[in-house]
Amino acid sequence: MNVNEIPYIIYLEATPNPSSLKFVANKLLLVSGASADYESSAEASDAPIVMELFKFPFVKRVFVASNFISITKHDSIEWEEIQNELRTFITNYLNKGNPVINKLPQREVAKDSGFKEKVKVNTQHVAPANDIENKIIEVLEQYIRPAVEQDGGLITFKSLKDGVVTVQMRGSCSGCPSSTMTLKAGIEALLKRLLPDDVKEVVSEAL
Repeated sequence: MNVNEIPYIIYLEATPNPSSLKFVANKLLLVSGASADYESSAEASDAPIVMELFKFPFVKRVFVASNFISITKHDSIEWEEIQNELRTFITNYLNKGNPVINKLPQREVAKDSGFKEKVKVNTQHVAPANDIENKIIEVLEQYIRPAVEQDGGLITFKSLKDGVVTVQMRGSCSGCPSSTMTLKAGIEALLKRLLPDDVKEVVSEAL
C-alpha cells in the first residue's frame, strides 16, 4: 500500500509543560528536520493548519515538527475539555489532504547598513564559527535534541561568548516550568562535563 493511502492517525503525548500537549501523527507532516513555531495567527499566513488551529480560542501557541504538532493552551481551560476536539479536527484536516505548511515562516533582521532582510525563522543552529561551537552543536544534536523533541520542543544553538552558551528553546519548552531545570541540570551539566575548558554556563534566549 502506498504511504499516501494510509490514513492519518493522531495520538496524544504529554509533555513536561502542563500547558502543552503533543498531537503525534503516524506519517510525516514536514520533511525530516524541519519545524516552525507560531505565537499568533498573524505569523501563520503560509501555514493553513496553524491558521485553523488559532481559530480555537483556547490555542495560545503552535509548534509544528516532522511528525507532530505541539499545542500550548491558555490556562483558563483544561486539556480534558479540549483535547479530543483538537485531535478530531487535526485528524479530519489531514485526511482531507489539506496542506500543513506551504512555506516556513520568516522574520526581519536588521543589517549593518540599516536595511532589513527576510530570513527563515531560526529553527536550526546558527552556523558554527569555530571547532568549539561545532562540538557544542554535535553534543546538542546527539544527546539533547532527541530528548527535547520527544517532549514536543526544539533546542538550537545561538551563540558562545566568554564561556556562556546561548540556546533557543521552542515549542512546549517555551514557558515550561521545568525548562530551567532541564537547562541547568541537563544541558549545562552535560556541556560542562564534555567541554570543561570551554563552557561555563548555558542560558536560554527569550522568544
